[in-house]
Amino acid sequence: MSDFVNGFWGYFISIVAVGGVVWCVWLLYTQRRWLKTKPANGQVEDTGHVWDGDLTELNNPVPGWWTWMYLLACAFALGYLFFMPGLGSYKGQLGYSSANEVAQQQAKMAEAVRPIYARFETMTVPQIAADPGAREIGQRLFLNTCSQCHGSDAKGGPSFPNLTDSDWLHGGSPEAIMQTITHGRIGVMPPWKAAIDPKTAGDIAQYVRSLSGLTADPVRVFRGKREFANFCVACHGVDGKGNQALGAPNLTDDVWLYGSSEATIVKTILDGRENRMPAHGDILTPEQIKILTAWVWGLSNKPDAQPQPASAAASAN
Repeated sequence: MSDFVNGFWGYFISIVAVGGVVWCVWLLYTQRRWLKTKPANGQVEDTGHVWDGDLTELNNPVPGWWTWMYLLACAFALGYLFFMPGLGSYKGQLGYSSANEVAQQQAKMAEAVRPIYARFETMTVPQIAADPGAREIGQRLFLNTCSQCHGSDAKGGPSFPNLTDSDWLHGGSPEAIMQTITHGRIGVMPPWKAAIDPKTAGDIAQYVRSLSGLTADPVRVFRGKREFANFCVACHGVDGKGNQALGAPNLTDDVWLYGSSEATIVKTILDGRENRMPAHGDILTPEQIKILTAWVWGLSNKPDAQPQPASAAASAN
C-alpha cells in the first residue's frame, strides 16, 4: 500500500483501519452493563417477536466469552497494524512486503534451476533453437507466459501477432525478439478521423487492399493511392512495406493483425489502434528469456539446419 498516487489515500486507509478497531472497542465498552446483565428472577425478557404461534425470540445477554473474543480480536488487529503494513504508507516494524517475498521466491527458484540452463550459456540462439531439450523448455515457458495472448500454437489472433510466419513488426532477428520479450513493445496507429472523412478512409482502404492483391475497385484505388501518399507514407513508406523501427506493419504481404475487410481497415484509419506487448524482464530470468527467444525464433526459421554447438560436434566425431 506504499504505491498510492498521493498521500491522501494513505491517511484514508489508516483512519478506516484504526477507526474500525476503536469503534468496536467503544461499542463493547458502552454496552458492557447490558452485555453482562442477567435477569434477577431468572426470567429472560422476550422481544415480543413470536413465530409459528410458540417460537419466541428472547433477549438473552451476550456471553462473556463472546465479548472477550472481540476484545482479543481488536488487540490482535492493533498488533498486526503495528508490526505489518496496513496503515497506508506505513511499512510496519517488521518491514514485510509481499513484493519482496515474491522477489525472494523468484531468486530462490532461479538459483535452483540455474544448473538446467547452465549448458546453454555459451550457445547462440540458433544453436539453442536446434537443441531438443532447449526447445522443450522454451515451449513450456511459452505456454506458461505467452500463450494467453498468442495462443498455444503461437498463431495469434485478432490484435495478437502470429509468431509462426516470417512477418515481424519490430524485426525477427534473435536480438529483436529478445528485446521485445525483455522490454515489451507499444504499437500505436494514430486516429485520423479529425483529418480524414469516412469516404476518403474507404478509398485508402481499397488501395491498401490492392497492395496485398485483394479485390479492390480500380477507381477508388486511384483516389486512395493519392490520399495514402498524403497521410500514411510517413510510417508505412512510399511502397507500403512499413518500418520495423517504428513497428509500422508491412501492408503488402497480406498479413493482417485485425482483418482485411474494408470496414476493418476504415475503423483502423479513423479510430486508430494501440497494442501493448508487456515487458517480461522482471518476470523471467535472462536465461529463460534467451531460451524463449530461441524457441520463438525457431518457429519461423529452421533450427535443424543451424550449426550444432562445438561440444556436440566433437562428441559426434
